Amino acid sequence: MRAEAPRPASGPARLSHWIAGRPAPGEGNRLGDVFDPATGERTRQVPLAGAAEVDTAVRAAAAAFPSWSRTPPVVRARVLFRFRELAEARADALTRLITSEHGKILSDARGELARGMEVVEFACGIPQLLKGEMTEQVGRGIDAWSVRQPLGVVAGITPFNFPVMVPMWMWPVALACGNTFVLKPSERDPSPSLEVARLLAEAGCPEGVFNVVNGDREAVEALLRHPEVAAVSFVGSTPVAEAVYRTATSAGKRVQALGGAKNHLVVMPDADLDQATDALIGSAYGSAGERCMAISVAVAVGEVAGPLVERLAPRVRSLRVGPGTDAAVEMGPLVTREHLDRVRSYLEVGVSEGATLVVDGRTLPAPGAGFFLGGCLFDRVQPAMRVYQEEIFGPVLVVVRVRTLDQALELVERHPFGNGTAIFTRSGAAAREFASRVQCGMVGVNVPIPVPMAFHSFGGWKRSLFGDHAVHGPEGVRFYTRLKTVTARWPEAPGGAEFVMPSSRDHGDH
Repeated sequence: MRAEAPRPASGPARLSHWIAGRPAPGEGNRLGDVFDPATGERTRQVPLAGAAEVDTAVRAAAAAFPSWSRTPPVVRARVLFRFRELAEARADALTRLITSEHGKILSDARGELARGMEVVEFACGIPQLLKGEMTEQVGRGIDAWSVRQPLGVVAGITPFNFPVMVPMWMWPVALACGNTFVLKPSERDPSPSLEVARLLAEAGCPEGVFNVVNGDREAVEALLRHPEVAAVSFVGSTPVAEAVYRTATSAGKRVQALGGAKNHLVVMPDADLDQATDALIGSAYGSAGERCMAISVAVAVGEVAGPLVERLAPRVRSLRVGPGTDAAVEMGPLVTREHLDRVRSYLEVGVSEGATLVVDGRTLPAPGAGFFLGGCLFDRVQPAMRVYQEEIFGPVLVVVRVRTLDQALELVERHPFGNGTAIFTRSGAAAREFASRVQCGMVGVNVPIPVPMAFHSFGGWKRSLFGDHAVHGPEGVRFYTRLKTVTARWPEAPGGAEFVMPSSRDHGDH
């Protein structure tokens, strides 16, 4: 693994940016600390880019664009094929790098890499996906065809919770379509993005086609306002997603900005309760709840509520929490001390609002000096409570009790987020009704985390997505290209001036 510089004897390793095909040390003195969440130790420092360094990266991408965009799509795809082979060969080292900075367990990190690689595999088929349409003889001696062409320099701004997968929702499709890319990963776990940049270079990606600038809000603002950036992809919280959308669109850029979530899993009275309990445990507490597709609300319909909570409580208490490198562990730490404190504060909020804290993860004996919190379970939560309305982004599941499926659907419809949802039932009629009526972008039927495969597209509704395009899949291809339609005629002799709009009718047709 080569993503970090050798650690000086006096302190943590210092990372770099990646610009024009090589590491680029930060120019200023602003540095961010990167921690091992399992130990609380500061392991690396990352340079925080300002406007000048962002400009250097964007200019490198702009310089690379003419040649890369003219490269045949099949040749661009071969670079991705070679990257895939390299990443597969070094998967163990890459997943350990994810765990060392994010904290998630190794099996979850491997799953993250696998889902990201599916997008790479999808993008390898770009020659097929970029084919346009052609119509012969739209008029007398006139043919028409359409093509999809790249935008130019595009940027990705990604969160800490999936440092490999979420960037892979963006850059493989963008590069395959002929764009060049500037990635601004989370400053909390930047090393995986730098390793990806190295692997792409080794795979033959030309200098400047893929760049990484580390940073905070200053770097983000510079990307959003840079005149050479044609489009911005973002994943993060809803307030930031909305700000990114407004700022970038006001600067004339194309934007897809994915925001927050409060994903509901509806448990019907006829559901297999053992199956539903397993689904809730994995989807609510996997990755310590730091997933945009985590289930954070269990909607118990009718008499199923009591038995469901009785099954959930002992499972939540018995979750094995510890370092992500421990094969016996089911849930690792949260990403930073600040985030841990934020999640813990919601437990106090929920109790003060009158919810029943069935399992309090704060009582877990800490397995070390890291940022650990046990699984937490609230029951009898009301829709007006903050623990229901707000995205906690931690290992906290809330149970809301309703009487009917209609009331469950009303809950989901009224919530401002519309990212993902699921229903557990044995009834095909109930499942069909739910899937048809529910106001969410991604729906699972007896599937707790309905993340679409790479050849479909990922995206929510309402305040979970700002912009007209979801990510990866067919929507990703449309986002990273623009349509051009050509109408052509090759007359054998001059025909004189024409003063009417061309149409499929000529002067002899009536």
